[in-house]
Amino acid sequence: MIIVDCDCHNYWTTAEVILPYLDGFWRDYFVRGERTGPVGAFPHAHRPWFHPEGFNRHDIAPETEEDNYRIMREKHLDRYGIAYAILTGDEAMEASTLANPYYAGALVRAYNDWLIGYWLPKDKRFKGSLTICPTDPKGAAEEIRRLGDHPDMVQVLASHGAQRPYGDPFYHPIYEACAAVGLPFAIHLGGQGGVNANPIGAGPTTFFWETHALLPQSAMTHVASMIAHGVFEKWPELYLIVIECGVAWVPSVLWRLDANYKALRKETPWLKMLPSEYFARNIRFTTQPLEQPRDVRHLWATLEAMDGENTLMFASDYPHWDYDAPDKLHIPPAWRANVLGENALKVYRRLARPEARTAA
Repeated sequence: MIIVDCDCHNYWTTAEVILPYLDGFWRDYFVRGERTGPVGAFPHAHRPWFHPEGFNRHDIAPETEEDNYRIMREKHLDRYGIAYAILTGDEAMEASTLANPYYAGALVRAYNDWLIGYWLPKDKRFKGSLTICPTDPKGAAEEIRRLGDHPDMVQVLASHGAQRPYGDPFYHPIYEACAAVGLPFAIHLGGQGGVNANPIGAGPTTFFWETHALLPQSAMTHVASMIAHGVFEKWPELYLIVIECGVAWVPSVLWRLDANYKALRKETPWLKMLPSEYFARNIRFTTQPLEQPRDVRHLWATLEAMDGENTLMFASDYPHWDYDAPDKLHIPPAWRANVLGENALKVYRRLARPEARTAA
């Protein structure tokens, strides 16, 4: 059984590892400018809430840069026979929260060069996510074209925290560039604070656990927006991948979108299919965090309603506190081959079919 981990976070011990990749002016900005954290922290405008335990598993405590890879290899890649790990970084996505899009763009460019120079050569199982700053779509498109042909880059990645819904034509240069280089566009939970909209509709929540449960609200908006604005009519081969935003809400949102589109389709005459049909063709979700009802049959019925066997892709979210191991994934057993790897091989077209590996 082939296992593709669609959300594996490659960390740094200090963000200063990107300094050699920053242009001189921006390097000075990073070193001498105001800090938004301790020395070595990545510049970002922070969210209003804090995780009371920290985001990482307590048994993963790297002390050196090399520890980040060594521990990942031992505790995750080798232990579960991961065929491919799609690296999604971590703090670099927070560049989207900065008010200065030029600085934000310089930071993600440096991160991407560091990813290519440091992480990707370490292990043939690694594939990269080309991180962009969506607050500057023109600059993001330039970055996609700069590195999008790299054979080990398999998707374009932005935070799900945004200034406006992702279907807005403001962002269309990003999708045009994705289509030009043949990469899917992925959004990952995060990027709240700063210039980006609050992810909770009624306003900032108080506690982390309630916030974490409600963060998918932004993903709902982006999915509806990209369908409604005709992104998948303009670029029918483009995949949207939604990472770490939950999945049980998907069928109910699609039902509502279909019903309202049928009644008011004159608003968007450019659409040729039902929202649920665009979803089936163009949108994929990762499993982590998969909801956990008391009766797993309730979850399976919900997943069946979104054709989860063909629209879900495995993600571990390594090394975060809510990490999901591939042998603990609570999905119908008959779906495991598709969800653990086969669906990802169809979406990430640059992944060659590896020799099959069996999970521990």
